[in-house]
Amino acid sequence: MIHVAAVGDVHFGPDAAGTLRPHLAHLEERADLLLLAGDLTRLGTPDEARALADELAGVDVPMIGVPGNHDYHPDQAGAVTAILEGIGVTMLEGGSTVVPVNGSRVGIAGTKGFGGGFVGACGSEFGEPEMKAFMAHARCLAERLEASLAALDADVKVALLHYAPCPDTLAGERLEIYPFLGCYLLGEAVDRGGATLTVHGHAHRGTERGLTAGGHHVRNVAQPVIGHAYRLYCLHSDADADPECAAPATANLASA
Repeated sequence: MIHVAAVGDVHFGPDAAGTLRPHLAHLEERADLLLLAGDLTRLGTPDEARALADELAGVDVPMIGVPGNHDYHPDQAGAVTAILEGIGVTMLEGGSTVVPVNGSRVGIAGTKGFGGGFVGACGSEFGEPEMKAFMAHARCLAERLEASLAALDADVKVALLHYAPCPDTLAGERLEIYPFLGCYLLGEAVDRGGATLTVHGHAHRGTERGLTAGGHHVRNVAQPVIGHAYRLYCLHSDADADPECAAPATANLASA
């Protein structure tokens, strides 16, 4: 059994200092690794990244993250990434890593992903250069994700995203903004690359559980959705097994 803790959209800043660390104090007793599904900062500034790094420093499990759209906002994503990597977080954008857990190899492929919409209501690389560029970016990140998943030599594969790969986990959001919350191309990448579990954030009013078109399990771990410091999932080496959701074992962060 592999225990994966995951959370996205913590939107951390200096004024939140001390609110997250207490909930991670005993994480190593509950989880084998921690996944951070983007929007780790509010406005993507180095000061915010340093505040989050102070909270995560010393967490005694492997930590893997991807950036979110907020982390890109002031064009300092490189600095944000470097600060988090400085305290041991493996930040992915189109790459992958493998973590040994209890005799098994857990492979994580990660990308921020991008919007574009879903089958029947999606964009295409047609028309204005701006629309072509929008969808080309979405396709490029999805292709990198697929290649990274396919290349993983691991017993269990996890896709770590910020944007959603399926519409299921967006239920609760306004339909009009689905194209800005995720893209079917990510779902196709997960299905072709093969992932036991995909986690994402970004959709604050969405739903936790979903499936890709190919039947792969997806979980929206945006903190406003899960309502805790993290959600804990128990994975099996059987890729078709439903990831069991363990009790969060953390205090509700609604007032944090």
